[in-house]
Parts: sequence; C-alpha cells; structure tokens
Amino acid sequence: MHYRVKTLPFLLVSLCSVSYANATEITIYQLTSQGVGAPIGTISAKATATGTEFVPNLEQLSPGVHGFHIHQKPSCDSAEKQGKTIPGLAAKGHFDPSETGYHSGPKGDGHLGDLPPLTVDNAGKATTPVVAPRVKLSDLKGRALIIHAGGDNFSDQPKKLGGGGARVACGIVD
Repeated sequence: MHYRVKTLPFLLVSLCSVSYANATEITIYQLTSQGVGAPIGTISAKATATGTEFVPNLEQLSPGVHGFHIHQKPSCDSAEKQGKTIPGLAAKGHFDPSETGYHSGPKGDGHLGDLPPLTVDNAGKATTPVVAPRVKLSDLKGRALIIHAGGDNFSDQPKKLGGGGARVACGIVD
C-alpha cells in the first residue's frame, strides 16, 4: 500500500507533462479597422488519434458558421492591399506547405491550413470542438489562426478561398 501512494504522484506528474506537451492554448483577438482589438477568448489545440482538435471558448462573434484557417505568418496585424488597409492581412494566405495552390477543405488535399468551420450560437459564443485530420500540433507553431466573417464552402468557386470574407478574429501560435 505504501508503495502505491509514493508512485501515484509520480504517475500524475508524468501524465500531466505528456498532456501539456500535446496541447497549446491560443488567445484570440477581435480584428477591427483600427487593427488588433480586445481578446474574445481562447482556442485550445490538442493532438488526438484522429488529428488536431480545436476547442474554442470564444464570445462576441456573429451567429452562424465561420471559416477557420491556419495562416502562413504569425501576425494579426493589418496590411495594405490595393490601397486599402485589410485587418489581419499580415498573416498572409492559408498555410500551404505542399504548395498545392488550392482550397479543398480539412479532408481534401489542398491547403493544410483549411480547418473545419466554427459554429457560433445565437449568443455569439463558439464552444463546439472541431477536428482537423491532416494537421499536426507542430504545424501550428509560428502561424496565425484566423476566423472569417462568413462560412467556407472549401472551394475556390464561386469565390476564392471558400468565400469566407473578411478576417474578423485572429490568434498567434507561439
């Protein structure tokens, strides 16, 4: 009995360390025309047997379905495009390490950064987890997570990059 009591804390510490090494938490900020705004919550990402699971705990988003992507650069800053300041544009495009050049969704063979959409309830909260089967937790490091204003059809037709529209929220993965 005494032996079990001594080993239990060691096992608990070991298990906690393994869990921590396989997860990360990202603070998500509102994007506004003035740049990066206030935090609106977090997204926890953890490695699972079926891919990376993203668990949102977000508020202050418009109800409905929102496009959700890993973007190339670790920035939520605005950038200029054709003379206009675009919130979150410094994050660049969707993460595409294989240089496929196309958008095909989380289960497709296009951009690796194509994630399942986030669903926001009528109170403006997103809490439903999504799993990206092709993404490893290590793929997130040094990237940005972007939430778009609208849904995503996982195609470049009829609108480029799924038609999700403006970038409304962003977080950087350290």
